[in-house]
Amino acid sequence: MWSSSLQAQWPGQPCDERLCSALPVRALIPVTAVCAGLFALGVVGNVLTVLVVCGQRAMKTTTNLYLSSMAVSDLLILLGLPLDLYRLWRSRPWIFGQLLCRLSHYLSEGCTYCTILHITALTVERYLAVCFPLKAKVVVTKRRVKAVIGALWAFALLSAGPFFFLVGVEQPDNHTDFGRECKPTPQALESGLLATMFWVTTSYFVLPVLCLNVLYGFIGRELWRSKGRLRGPSAALRERGHRQTVKILAVVILAFIICWLPFHIGRIIFINTQDTRMMLFSQYFNIFALQLFYLSASINPILYNLISKKYRAAVYKLLLPHRSAERAFTITKEAGGYTESSTSTRNK
Repeated sequence: MWSSSLQAQWPGQPCDERLCSALPVRALIPVTAVCAGLFALGVVGNVLTVLVVCGQRAMKTTTNLYLSSMAVSDLLILLGLPLDLYRLWRSRPWIFGQLLCRLSHYLSEGCTYCTILHITALTVERYLAVCFPLKAKVVVTKRRVKAVIGALWAFALLSAGPFFFLVGVEQPDNHTDFGRECKPTPQALESGLLATMFWVTTSYFVLPVLCLNVLYGFIGRELWRSKGRLRGPSAALRERGHRQTVKILAVVILAFIICWLPFHIGRIIFINTQDTRMMLFSQYFNIFALQLFYLSASINPILYNLISKKYRAAVYKLLLPHRSAERAFTITKEAGGYTESSTSTRNK
């Protein structure tokens, strides 16, 4: 991730073959602890999301296909976290080679683009489902959603392509191994290409957020108008399902904006700062943005679990299949209708 790999070495910080850190150790320890927790939480949660959607037929809805693809993107983002922590503790020497240096930055950018495109596409789908339900039944199919997801991945990775060539392992003039560092190339800095790509990344954030606000305005207006207008149990059930899905998506979008806004602000500060004191502020601000960036890749499964009963039940079934199978429902006929009562099929 660029906000960590662009940090400068400041006077007074240790830099030798044992330690070459961008921050004091007293600051690095809590940052490392937070990032390690986010890594563990994010990997477990996103893997569960993929397994739940792919392994259970009832969960393979068009909405969940987008969410599972986002989980894959978040997993790839999280794979870059250990390398970012390594750069924070030892900005040099870089020991992982030229390919991994370039690939880590490229995947981070590509998956960042991919996540926001998925959120935007999912919001468009919800807009069609709520505002044009009949058209949505024809247009929004699982086959087409899978094709859209493939196109989003291709477009995101293609857009991030220049980043693969804007970074590399720089060798110092004295050709010592200790000086090797994974950072933007001099050509990228001098030509202005790096600053240009930073603004491209910012546009990937600003434009979709504007689009999301407009679409949510239309969705909210339609849900308000339809309140009390629909009749019948099926219509009420459909409206409740729309509201549940929109609520989940709204929380995901809000978390996305809160977590990623400092990341983009930090980049803008970095590329427009020449003063040493401001650069030091930029360094600490970007460390804060680094943690929020990885929080955004870890938090979605927690949000699904908190908001969606269906998701919680699916996770329970995945993790505890035997106990889940024991929970059956018997229907008993009473005067004027039916009631459900839970029972256990456990052999005693």
